[in-house]
Amino acid sequence: MNPHPGFRILAAATAGLTFLLCGCSKPAEVTGTTLVPPAASANVADIDVTTKIKTALLQDAALKGFDITVITLKGDVRLIGMLDNQTQIDAAIKLARATDGAHSIHDELTIKK
Repeated sequence: MNPHPGFRILAAATAGLTFLLCGCSKPAEVTGTTLVPPAASANVADIDVTTKIKTALLQDAALKGFDITVITLKGDVRLIGMLDNQTQIDAAIKLARATDGAHSIHDELTIKK
């Protein structure tokens, strides 16, 4: 006589579950395609946008002497710095807007006092 009749059922269920789950930890097979994470491709584009804007700012005679920080995240550009007047701020924003890949411009440029 078996003291625990549910033991056989429990053992059979555990064995069956173990058998079913054995294949779950296998990694998915990749068939000759290279996957690029979306964040990596977005970062490359952001770097390109930042570089283009910084180059344009340095080539502008009225803006090249100022330290303007350009930060780009997913095409959103943030301009940070201090300039002498509103005309220079407007010129910096215009250059940034004209850059391919810049979706929106966040102006954090201020006038020196």
